[in-house]
Amino acid sequence: MNLKTSILLLLVGISIVSCDKKRVFDEYKTVGRAWDKDSTVSFDLPELDPLKKYNLFVNIRDNDDYKFNNLFLIVSMEQPKGVVKVDTLEYEMSDPEGNLLGDGFSDIKESKLFYKENVHFPKGKYKVNIKQAVRQNGKVSGVDKLEGVTEVGFRIESTN
Repeated sequence: MNLKTSILLLLVGISIVSCDKKRVFDEYKTVGRAWDKDSTVSFDLPELDPLKKYNLFVNIRDNDDYKFNNLFLIVSMEQPKGVVKVDTLEYEMSDPEGNLLGDGFSDIKESKLFYKENVHFPKGKYKVNIKQAVRQNGKVSGVDKLEGVTEVGFRIESTN
């Protein structure tokens, strides 16, 4: 490898690392070829500074097999002392023409979906559980196997 190539790779590496200074936690878990409606993706959160504020995101990696415009999630956060807060969330996943939203060059897209902002984490253990709750129009029961979603992630960023 010549000197020019080495310097270029070093600069690219530094820029990638420096662009993500706010990241505190970022983890993905695979759901296989289809996300089962009874499957829960769980994340044990690290101990966080109780004096700081954080923004929380759900990250989704999907591909062209995803057939819906929206994604419905049930996200629960288990907090210290047995408190559990549950949110039902809806995210737009495609444009009006049916093209997947998100970042990516191939048929795999990554979407960083806002969950909560300016959250404090008093001392204790926290766990986040995420389930899909997608339903077809006019049907009461959920989609048994949600195709197209390959990985589910959870991200915490420092606000300062």
